[in-house]
Amino acid sequence: MFFIPLLAVVLPIIIGLRYGIAHGKVAPGLTSAPIGNVVTAALGLVGFMLAFTFQMANNRYERRKELMLEEVSNIRTTFLRASLLPEPYNSGARKNLREYVSLRTGLSKNQANLQRTIIRSQEILDTCWRYAEQLVARDKSSEVYALYIESVNNIVSNFNQRITMGTEYRIPSAVYVALFIITFLSMMAFGYHFGLYGKSGFKLTFLFAIIFAVVIFLILILDYPQMGIIKVNPKPMLKLHEELLER
Repeated sequence: MFFIPLLAVVLPIIIGLRYGIAHGKVAPGLTSAPIGNVVTAALGLVGFMLAFTFQMANNRYERRKELMLEEVSNIRTTFLRASLLPEPYNSGARKNLREYVSLRTGLSKNQANLQRTIIRSQEILDTCWRYAEQLVARDKSSEVYALYIESVNNIVSNFNQRITMGTEYRIPSAVYVALFIITFLSMMAFGYHFGLYGKSGFKLTFLFAIIFAVVIFLILILDYPQMGIIKVNPKPMLKLHEELLER
C-alpha cells in the first residue's frame, strides 16, 4: 500500500526525465515554458483527485464513528428495557447483550477473528429477535414488549450498517484507476519538464514520491478499517462493556 504508490510516482518521473534529457539534446533550443504550464495544470489535477479521494475515505471513517456511538446508545437502551421483561427473557436477553458487547470490544483489539465474530454476533441478534417474537405471541398490546422490540431492531440496523460500511462499501475501483492514470501521466510530464533542463532532480523526485505515497497510504488505511491501523476510538464501547458486567 505504500511502495506501489511510491513506484507509481518514481517510475514515470524517471521515464520522463530520461526522455526530456534526450529530447533536450536533440532540440537544444526547445523552450519548456508551455510544458511548464501543462505540468502545473496536471499537478493541480492530481492534487484535486487526492483531495477528492481522501474526502471519500474520511467520510466513511466519520460515519463509522457515528454508527459506533449510535450502537452503544441502542445497546444500553435495550439492556435497560430487557430488565422489564419476564423471565427467562430478562436474563437471557441481558446475557446475550453482554456477550455481544464483549465480542465488539474483543474485535477492537484483534481483527483476526472478524468473520467468526460477525457470525456469532448475528446469532446473538437472531436470538434476541426470537425473544421478541415469543413476547409478541404472549401479548401483542404490551408497551414494554414494543419498546424492547424497537431497541432490538435498532441494534440490528446498526449491525447491518456497520458491517456494510466496514467490509463491503469501498472507494470505487474506477476512482483509484483514474487517480493512477492521472498521476502516472502527470509525473511523466513533470520528469520531462525537468529533463529539458538537463537536470535529474533525483532528490526532489524522491521527496515528491514519498509525499504522494504517504497520502495514498493514508487513504487506503482509512478505506480498509479491518487492517487495524486507523481505528475508531473504542472507549465508548469499552466503557459500556464495563457497565454491563457490573449489572
